[in-house]
Amino acid sequence: MKFIDEFKQFATRGNLLDLAVGIIIGSAFGKIVSSLVADIIMPPIGLLIGGVNFTELKIVLNPHILSGGLLSNPVTINYGNFLQTIFDFIIIAFAIFLVIKGVNRINLKREKELAKNVAPKEDPADVKLLKEIRDLLKEQSGKK
Repeated sequence: MKFIDEFKQFATRGNLLDLAVGIIIGSAFGKIVSSLVADIIMPPIGLLIGGVNFTELKIVLNPHILSGGLLSNPVTINYGNFLQTIFDFIIIAFAIFLVIKGVNRINLKREKELAKNVAPKEDPADVKLLKEIRDLLKEQSGKK
């Protein structure tokens, strides 16, 4: 029974739930960005470089030609899909960079405001005593 209790405690811990939510939201965000790249950004880029649709770019390795026609799906290297995935990654990485930069800026402003509102802490008694001893030693060494 102890093993099951430990597993329940692990599975319901806050950090694990936060991670699960983050993964789910990240996956949905990835799909949105992939659609943005594939459906909105890449068509104009393809048009600018001569009407190229990146997802259709491929190298045919074995066309399966019989009697002049294609029989089945040829064996291909789909480098266009690879390029599309690279563009997706770059845009997702840039978007995450912007989000983290914004969050850090907000946190920095919040920390500065908290630092202004917090009164300076008084030194503990032992630190005060050590400072007094230091000051007395400086005075004595200065008089000699």
